[in-house]
Amino acid sequence: MGYVGNQQTEGFSSIPAKQDLTGASGTSLTLSHAVASAEGIDLFINNVRQEPTTAYSVTGTAVTLTGSVVATDDIYVVYNSLALQTTVPPDASVSTAKIIDGSVTAAKLASGAADVAGITTASTSGTAMSIDSSNRILTPARPAFSARGSGSWVDVADGATDVIAMTVADINVGSCYSTSSYEFTAPVAGLYQLQCIVYIRNNGGSASDSGTYGYVKLQKNGSSVAGFEAIHGYLNLGDADQTDTLSGLIQLAVNDTVRLVMQSAGGGTSSYNRNNTSFSGYLVG
Repeated sequence: MGYVGNQQTEGFSSIPAKQDLTGASGTSLTLSHAVASAEGIDLFINNVRQEPTTAYSVTGTAVTLTGSVVATDDIYVVYNSLALQTTVPPDASVSTAKIIDGSVTAAKLASGAADVAGITTASTSGTAMSIDSSNRILTPARPAFSARGSGSWVDVADGATDVIAMTVADINVGSCYSTSSYEFTAPVAGLYQLQCIVYIRNNGGSASDSGTYGYVKLQKNGSSVAGFEAIHGYLNLGDADQTDTLSGLIQLAVNDTVRLVMQSAGGGTSSYNRNNTSFSGYLVG
């Protein structure tokens, strides 16, 4: 007749069978058939039935007695069941609780399976990390951006602080850089690497250290970040072109914003060239 579940190739047989063990001595007996427990047999010594688990125990085909027998004792067993083979478990029936802690080794894992600990994901879709055939680790979802300006020179008046406008985002993983506010917004808390190149010049002022000068600064949430600034000017020239660069690590919380600004001082105008100015960064971890 039909049945539900996986087919059992072999199980337990309830066919009675007797085995004569007369001639054995000591505390050990050997069965001709394996059984699952002490209750799988009825053990008789000199026609007296012995109590299972109290007078004897059974492991497979090995019977261990709590007392000793001699060769002249009349010993036999009657099998209540014959252990032939374990039952095939149903598909998806072995849970984590059924596996002994620490018992699964790398040798039991399929080829190519991960043998690492501590990597988790809260996502149910997409690929957070992969390793290609050359053993290079790829993180396609890691937040990253690279923005640049477009157009000619932009003047920053004496005493003013203007956001440096970079309107083109060549790289914008996660759409975290705004080409309208010129800010990067951190989508996740972590350590970020940021860098910029700004092509600048001074216009006006006197040819002395008190003449036109200015700064390129990184601002976090609208405030300047200590150590992320470069000064231009102080060249004893009325008009000087140069390139300022900033690079470093910064800790950001979720929704923190970062941007570049130019500050002009010293009595004249500072300018930056949009075609030769860029700002980029990425999440380190």
